[in-house]
Amino acid sequence: MMNVPGKSDWSIVPEKRLNKAGRTAEEAVEGRDQAKRNSSQQNTLRTQSRNGVPSALERVRQVARRDKGAKFTALAHHVTLERLREAYLTMKREASPGVDGVTWKEYGQQLGENLLKLHARLRSGRYRARPSRRAYIPKADGRLRPLGIAALEDKIVQGAVIEVLNAVYEEDFLGFSYGFRPDRSQHQALDALAVGILRKKVNWVLDADIRGFFDAIDHEWMMKFVRHRIADRGILRLIQKWLAAGVLEKGKWTKGDKGTPQGATISPLLANVYLHYVLDLWTQQWRTKHAHGDVIIVRYADDFIMGFQHRQEAESYLKALRERLQKFGLELHPEKTRLIEFGRYAAEHRKARRQGKPQTFSFLGFTHICATTRAGRYLLKRQTMAKRMRGTLSEVKTQLRRRRHQPLPEQGRWLGSVVRGYFQYHAIPTNIDALESFRTQVIWLWHASLKRRSQRTRLTWERMRRIATTWVPPAKILHPWPEQSFDARTQGKSRMR
Repeated sequence: MMNVPGKSDWSIVPEKRLNKAGRTAEEAVEGRDQAKRNSSQQNTLRTQSRNGVPSALERVRQVARRDKGAKFTALAHHVTLERLREAYLTMKREASPGVDGVTWKEYGQQLGENLLKLHARLRSGRYRARPSRRAYIPKADGRLRPLGIAALEDKIVQGAVIEVLNAVYEEDFLGFSYGFRPDRSQHQALDALAVGILRKKVNWVLDADIRGFFDAIDHEWMMKFVRHRIADRGILRLIQKWLAAGVLEKGKWTKGDKGTPQGATISPLLANVYLHYVLDLWTQQWRTKHAHGDVIIVRYADDFIMGFQHRQEAESYLKALRERLQKFGLELHPEKTRLIEFGRYAAEHRKARRQGKPQTFSFLGFTHICATTRAGRYLLKRQTMAKRMRGTLSEVKTQLRRRRHQPLPEQGRWLGSVVRGYFQYHAIPTNIDALESFRTQVIWLWHASLKRRSQRTRLTWERMRRIATTWVPPAKILHPWPEQSFDARTQGKSRMR
């Protein structure tokens, strides 16, 4: 079914939704073997029917897992009517429309008929990808990040295709790749990085950032990489259409010669495929052949951190990395890429050389710091990046100004949800001071906003504290220590080499 050349079969027979299988999120910070009884094995059992026959996509997973050289020639028929429906239902309801101007709600008013027509166009080859609508969102540093908002039907088809392709690529991607993958999260990447620094001999950290990665992806190389595994002509044509669709900005269409728009549903998967071949496999090979000391890597999309035992090996890798990326049209950001001394003995070594405290680095919203406990033991301290906190507080201030004349309970419920959401991500061990600081500043902003409602206000700080206690949750740690979380997920059976 998978390896026999032939024309793609676009079947309209609905197929049951399948659990997304993949390797455990903790599979080696350094590319170690899978833990026994991992999620792939568990999902295999869950996705089998009552008589023990694997489902269609599960058979694809099994072939991809068993034969790393297999090319899949018959995948398009897995993009079923039911899978299109599920892709629609999992979309964000309030997302901005693309160039078609169609919202999620409008499309759903005649969902059955719309999906039947969409599926028919896919089967007949009449489906055409529309250009992405250019939009900009503010970044924490005040600059604007360009996004490409796809048309609604393009999002639906891309979502369905992603589920099919994940059956193949989740068996290929390496364990240290965490970004935008099923059953993986930013906190798992943070945990893996922390455990790698604490348990391996890390003395130097490479904080790497690829300049304009999503805009620099070479389409020719992208399709070559996809063809390593995918030989289905229908799927390949879809990917080519999405890459070439271009961007529409202020009525002007720009041809898509390179890059994949940030914001398109398919972009994260394509980005992972590109970096899997350009960076991950190459780094794994380099580490095996050239490194004599410990080397760790954690990658989240185009942002990755590496730890080295020896400075000479770190510098050698960095030089080779620049040459490797250049071959595929990429380059490291000169201002955001740094090699710094970091780790258990960094403070001691730098003090002996009279070089001051170790430098810090940031990853996924947290600044990582070499610190010590009260007992004098080494502590990897992680605290919220200052510019991220400032950005959130600025948005809170703006929203409070707009909500100034709302009833106090309504403001309180909204503000409480904002603080809880902020804590849900940032409430990790060693970050309690930053959490308390954030809560204090939110209350101060709320107090200032309430006082501006009237010149005769009698809102004292004593009363404000009572109001804050009612509506704003207290700062407390919500996440376990990284070693505990990491070991619990790997069941203590993962090997680190």
